[in-house]
Amino acid sequence: MKASDLLVKALENEGVEYIFGIPGEENLDVLESLRKSSIELIVTRHEQAAGFMAATFGRLTGKPGVCISTLGPGATNLLTSAAYAQLGAMPMIMITGQKPVINRKQAAFQVLDVIDMMKPVTKHTRQIFSASTIPYRVREAFRIATHEPPGVTHLELPEDIAEQDVKERLVTREPYHSVGHAVEGDLERVADLLKNAKLPLIMIGANAKRQTNCEAIAAFIERTKIPFFCTQMGKGVVDERSEQYLGTAALSDNDYVHDAIKAADLVLNIGHDIVEKPPFYTQPDVGKDVIHVNYHPAKIVEVYQPKYELVGNIENSVKRLADKIGSGHWDFNFFKKVKTQQEELIYKDKQEDRYPITPQHLVNTVRKVMPDDSILALDNGMYKVWFARNYKSYHPSGILLDNALASMGAGLPSALAAKMVHPDRKVMAICGDGGFMMNSAEMETAVRLGIDLTVLIVNDKALGMIRWKQEDMGFENYGLDLSNPDFVKYAESYGAKGTRIESAEEFEDKLRSCVSGKGVHLIEVPIDYSENEKVFGKEIKNRDLITP
Repeated sequence: MKASDLLVKALENEGVEYIFGIPGEENLDVLESLRKSSIELIVTRHEQAAGFMAATFGRLTGKPGVCISTLGPGATNLLTSAAYAQLGAMPMIMITGQKPVINRKQAAFQVLDVIDMMKPVTKHTRQIFSASTIPYRVREAFRIATHEPPGVTHLELPEDIAEQDVKERLVTREPYHSVGHAVEGDLERVADLLKNAKLPLIMIGANAKRQTNCEAIAAFIERTKIPFFCTQMGKGVVDERSEQYLGTAALSDNDYVHDAIKAADLVLNIGHDIVEKPPFYTQPDVGKDVIHVNYHPAKIVEVYQPKYELVGNIENSVKRLADKIGSGHWDFNFFKKVKTQQEELIYKDKQEDRYPITPQHLVNTVRKVMPDDSILALDNGMYKVWFARNYKSYHPSGILLDNALASMGAGLPSALAAKMVHPDRKVMAICGDGGFMMNSAEMETAVRLGIDLTVLIVNDKALGMIRWKQEDMGFENYGLDLSNPDFVKYAESYGAKGTRIESAEEFEDKLRSCVSGKGVHLIEVPIDYSENEKVFGKEIKNRDLITP
């Protein structure tokens, strides 16, 4: 058989359902092999979007998403989405083409050292230099991509290797071996610290977001009644309708949830990764015990220096810890006071009569309209902070956002992948006008795939977050204003349906119509970001903290 056929059979052997990307001349043998396979090729309009889709597939399923590109510019276009997946611990495989390695008649045309280029943004990168090694290279790439911490691997298949004759041979897929369990003595020490604490608090981070972890952490909180808060990427690990939920640390400091953080004498950090900046300083002299619970030891940096660690399988650690401390005996009246304050100052201040609409009204309306099992895929911008603070996520995939690389342009491709993984759920992409335009051509991909999807564009005609920070630093407004196409006509040009909000009163009904409708719907929402003062401005920076 041809080597490209063996590659595709090896991918089928790994359970691959989709490959996202844009093939080129150097991939034509692979393309023909895919045509005859069970794998569906999803052609995107840009390689970056293909990478974002593959990363999101891996994020939601735990199985590596696969993307493909040609050599040179196709490979370079994958770099941002590779970094997105690598920092966000999303399992992903990239396959890129290359000119022939034996007889290169086109000399150095389009040739880059892609292997070296990929090293900083992957766990593993290899060229397939012999057709007989394909089964081993593929198995190795999948194994490395899924082992903790999950991430990105890359294979380069030169054109002349792809067309070689080779005998069919596949490698048996090994069962996944998780990391080991925490040391018993460490568990005993942490259990004693928790029992003796006066105001323990739980912080939930990105690495807690594995399905078995979610169930164990929810059971731990229900049993102990210890209040918890989340980092942005930890949202939804536990249903945020829980009485123990205190909020999300969307800001680095001084937001309302920080009243609880500063009062706590012990913080149990479950699944925190320093790709998300810690929401509080954790040096040993901060006046509280900070415990790192994760698959791997803490990476010690200036702002993250936990005093104790439970290193091992998170699910196992949490279950064993629950058995050692029982139902608990703490007085959490102060944390209840903080929760009441948040409900009054964050969730109830919706400003529903103003137009352009306020961020509070935006978030509140989206939450009212979207079903409990729905999925939001957020791009990056000012609205991301508002959704992280104000939007309650009811399940682990309720809100997909990136607070690691925090790249613009990921919202729409991520929503497409989420809808493919969960076709029966309502999915919404939420993008700023800046981020949307970076990969807006994927509207055509969505229409071509025939999926039902809502794309909400938060339009402030600017790079809103950076403009706000520019203003907050006392600089003149410069270089951040944008002009945009007519988004309604733009959507319609792709065969989607377009809607523009003209008043605050009509927003909910029009949004509900888009979400319940068939096909791809784009809804443009003009936004008034003067309310940012309540997030970044003097109002939040200079407020009086609640203290016990």
